[in-house]
This record gives sequence, structure tokens and C-alpha cells, in this order.
Amino acid sequence: MLVAMMSAALALIGAVVYGSADFLGGLAARRLRSLVVTAVAALSGFVALALAQPLIGGSWTTSDLAWGVLAGAVGVVAVALLYACLAVGPMSILSPLTAVVSAVAPMMWGLLVKGDSLGAVGYAGLGVALVAVVLVGFVPGEKVVRPTARALAMAIGAGLAIGTFLIIVDQTSGESGLVPLLAGRATSTCITGIILAALAIAAVRRGAPVRSVLEVAAPPPGGTPSARADHPHVATGAAVTALSRRRAWWLAISCGVADAAANALMLLALRVGDLAVVSALTALYPAGTILLAAVVLRERVAVVQWVGLALALAAGGMLAAA
Repeated sequence: MLVAMMSAALALIGAVVYGSADFLGGLAARRLRSLVVTAVAALSGFVALALAQPLIGGSWTTSDLAWGVLAGAVGVVAVALLYACLAVGPMSILSPLTAVVSAVAPMMWGLLVKGDSLGAVGYAGLGVALVAVVLVGFVPGEKVVRPTARALAMAIGAGLAIGTFLIIVDQTSGESGLVPLLAGRATSTCITGIILAALAIAAVRRGAPVRSVLEVAAPPPGGTPSARADHPHVATGAAVTALSRRRAWWLAISCGVADAAANALMLLALRVGDLAVVSALTALYPAGTILLAAVVLRERVAVVQWVGLALALAAGGMLAAA
């Protein structure tokens, strides 16, 4: 009982921190290109994990390093699919769809493959959590735009990639500490860094300034640097349009540190709890983004989202008691 409560609490806190990282990265992506924010966040997250690793300890085994590298590569794929689907929209449908798939995939793996078992309250909690994910991520509007089959396929692919990331991290040994996350961050940093370098070289060859690769001239359609769905709340507000270049870089760095902390919390939750429970609660990350947008940017939170937040708390309590 105590272990289940600890795992649920860590997963919920991690979800809020994930949402905070998305908020910071979303703001940074109003001035810097999404790929730049992704690369900077990956590097700053790697540094944060490297500083924390000696304090936490952990064994450096080939198996755990391999799982970490694979997780990092899958994370980059998830980000690519995520940005692609959110660029064509509508976010109000594709964002919660991605979050639900990212929860269901590892949930089914945990229950059917890994052998996680829950009581009646636990299964009810999983159902409530999925409903909460949809409501929290849904942004109502006057006109509902139907997504294309291609956009739906990319959203599902992004969700599957995010879920696969959780499944892969869950395969690591309990004695590895933060080693798998370090390997994953190093991998994503290398991949995004190579892509950025190639784009910069191509820009120079065609006579364009390198800055054209780093910064955006206008706000992009999406922009979260982590492997999770974007939320349109981070894209509005006068404070965003007035964002300075220096502040954007610091926001990207802060995003990476917050995302690394969320990854560490998620890893701890997996070590003491069930994958099915952790994946369902982690998918509630838009709650952190919404709350920060309401407090910092003074944005309105829709009634349906408040209902989702209330259901998220209820789901957390049910899963903790399962």
C-alpha cells in the first residue's frame, strides 16, 4: 500500500514537472526554432543528470547503457512525429489523442506482457485517468476542425513512440541509477546536434545566416522540446511576443533541467511501482502546462479542463489506493 502510494505520488509530481518543462520549452520556442530548443534542452538535461549521478550512484552495465541509447533515439522520433502532427492540427484533438495513446500503450504492455495486476479500484482509476487526460488536453473552440488521416496517423505514432520510451526505460535494472537517462540524453543531444550542424552548413552554403537556423521570424505552430504533446496555452500572451533572445536561451536551458528532473521522477516511480499506473499518471502532464499558463500568462482555463484536473486528482488517489 505504501509503495503504491509512493509510486503514484512520484508519477503525479513527475507529470506536473513534465508540464512545467513543456511550458518553459514552449515559451522558448516562440523565439528559437523547436529543434534548437530540443537540442539545448537535451544538453542541459544531460549536464543536470551528470551532476546528480554521483550523488545517486548506479552501475554502468552494457545492458542499461544500450536501453538508454535506444530510449534516446526513440525520444527523438517521438518529438519529430509530435511536431509534425501539431503543425497541421487541430491541437485540441491531436494533443489529447497523443497523450492517451502514450498512456494506453505502456499500460497494455504492463498488464498483458509484464504481468502488472490491479484490483477493481485500480482498474477504475486507470479509466478515470484516461478520461482526465482527454479533458485536460482538450481545448474547446467555436469551430471544430476534423484532422486528416495523415495527422491522426502521426499523432498515434507520436503516442506510441512516447509509450515505447516508457517501456524501454522500464527495462533497465534497479541498480543502474540515472545511467539509462544519461545515455538517452547523450544520444538525443548527438542526434539533434548533428541535424542542427547539417542545417547550419546548408544555410551557409546557400548564403543564409546561421541565425536563420536558430531563430524563428514568426511564432511556430508548436513547440515542446520533450517527447510529449504540445499545448496551445504556451503559445499566447504579450509576454511571449516580447521574449528576448537571451531569455529564450535560458528558458530552453531551464526546460532541459526540468525535463531531466521529471524523467528522474518517472524512473523512480517505475522502480517502485507498476508500469500501467505510472504511464497513466505521467500522461496527465498537460495539467502542469495549463496551471502555469493560468498563473504566469493569466490565461483562461476552460471548465472542461478544470473537470479534467479534478478527475486527475481522483485518479491519482484511486491508483495510490489500488
